[in-house]
Amino acid sequence: MTMTAADVEQMKHAHAPKGIIPAILHRWSPRSFSDRPVNLDDLRTVFEAARWAASSYNEQPWRFLVGTRGSETYQKIFSSLVEMNQAWAKMAPVLILGAAKSTFSHNNAPNAVALYDLGAAAATFCYQATALGLHTHQMGGFDRDIARKAFNIPDEFLLGAVIAVGYQGDPSVLTIPFMADQETSPRTRKQISEFVFSAWNEPARLA
Repeated sequence: MTMTAADVEQMKHAHAPKGIIPAILHRWSPRSFSDRPVNLDDLRTVFEAARWAASSYNEQPWRFLVGTRGSETYQKIFSSLVEMNQAWAKMAPVLILGAAKSTFSHNNAPNAVALYDLGAAAATFCYQATALGLHTHQMGGFDRDIARKAFNIPDEFLLGAVIAVGYQGDPSVLTIPFMADQETSPRTRKQISEFVFSAWNEPARLA
């Protein structure tokens, strides 16, 4: 049975206990994107959400390079992606590269949680995008040396992930079998008992 974009979207909505924020239940990572451009006001809104993420000492170590399709920034980010990601990310109308300053501004001491804080900002970004009807797909598959050289990123900044942003497209555009299979398969997650402990590898009692 061929699935439409609407079918896939409905299937991907997580079934979880009541009380979970809808954006969390509805966020998933498609590889099929439509060619519909992202409204710049919406793009500003998702970055505004990221601006309010928590960070150690309120350092806000994150930096985001954002490129819309056709721009030099977009092409530089795209060129850093591994071939497998280029195969589908070329459909996304927005590509974003995240980086984190590895030292604190107030004393220049190492910031051991810089990437953690970048991840918090990226997660906040993604949930806000979901609330606006957008989709995101975060990728670790890119050449960090190529990206660093392309943008002359200083060594003190750690590179996180690339985020593709846009509107969900029809799954039929994915011609690589395993990608198409993942796109049309239900989301799965570990049980809480597998990662929430009271002692190492001993599940915590939460009920």
